[in-house]
Amino acid sequence: MAWKTLDQMDINGKRVLVRVDINVPVEDGRVTDATRIERIVPTVRDILDAGGKPILLAHFGRPKGKRVPEMSLQPLVPALEAAFGADVVFVADCVGAAAEAAVDALQAGQVLLCENTRFHAGEEKNDAELAAQMARLGDVYCNDAFSAAHRAHASTEALARLLPSCAGRLMQAELSALEAALGQPQRPVVAVVGGAKVSTKLDLLGNLVAKVDHLVIGGGMANTFLAAQGVDVGKSLCEHEMAPTALEIVEKAKAAGCEIILPSDVVVAREFKAGAENETVAAGDCPADAMILDAGPDTVARIATALESAKTLIWNGPLGAFEIEPFDTATNAAAAKAAELSRAGQLTSVAGGGDTVAALNKAGAAEDFTYISTAGGAFLEWMEGKTLPGVAALG
Repeated sequence: MAWKTLDQMDINGKRVLVRVDINVPVEDGRVTDATRIERIVPTVRDILDAGGKPILLAHFGRPKGKRVPEMSLQPLVPALEAAFGADVVFVADCVGAAAEAAVDALQAGQVLLCENTRFHAGEEKNDAELAAQMARLGDVYCNDAFSAAHRAHASTEALARLLPSCAGRLMQAELSALEAALGQPQRPVVAVVGGAKVSTKLDLLGNLVAKVDHLVIGGGMANTFLAAQGVDVGKSLCEHEMAPTALEIVEKAKAAGCEIILPSDVVVAREFKAGAENETVAAGDCPADAMILDAGPDTVARIATALESAKTLIWNGPLGAFEIEPFDTATNAAAAKAAELSRAGQLTSVAGGGDTVAALNKAGAAEDFTYISTAGGAFLEWMEGKTLPGVAALG
């Protein structure tokens, strides 16, 4: 879809309302992980360098339309100043006289941080009047919060329709990466989808089988597919009631020419704990008193072969119980292969989702992936083929 970037906007001397995601962990008034702050630095710096005045709009936590002191954005000021290398002014509202006065007083080279947008009940209701009040603070709207783009809120959707709008650098990178992975990808395309439950990823699987050439299914989800095909999975995590749905997805994949790769061998154990006694068996030979906790080496070899022939990879979810050793082996090995191919320029690899980022970081593979999305829900909804309100509003 068509959306503008900062390069297409005239922002010299303009007030630029920038919707950001700085919903970072804070302990004892200090930011403990500044990753989300670091990712918005290019946008803020580019606006400052172009002579614009960045006015940051953001949410923090779930105050549900009430002013909750513990969810104020004010404690983030020192971390923002350190990241931007600029003076950050805080104002205790995102609309109204105080906010307008703070905007008027903002000097060139300064950044204004407005208080939590969710302190207003109208934010999550996508209230037109609240958006109109926000619009009075700026001349241009820039959305750099892809992670909030699946929400039709006043600061992500309604506001974008009231001012000349564009995507920030992080949003631009995210949309470009996803377009390369699912919009017009280089083929063959491999998707790796793992996690506990098929029921939470039905839309995702249904969309992917029509768009990718190989679909690797891992984690607890794989057990459900194996069980649906008559395989005894013992005491494994499995949604037996989802068997008809799993079979429908298999048939849809066949019709679309998509190969589904399920575990051909599995690592089983009698207890779910680190270092538990385990063995590798054929997928159909899981003992009745055991549970499948990882994919086996033969399965990893099949995945590696698929990756070697692929041009594009989309990854969401681990292949096993990656949190505990040795059941992180398959995830680590497949991630290492994807990283190696990406590093060599043979593969465009895009990954996202909470567990995915954690698993790839644990495997030491994240740095070599082409793009890692930290967007969570927005990343999943994009993969599901859904329209994201915050992105559509920029068109």
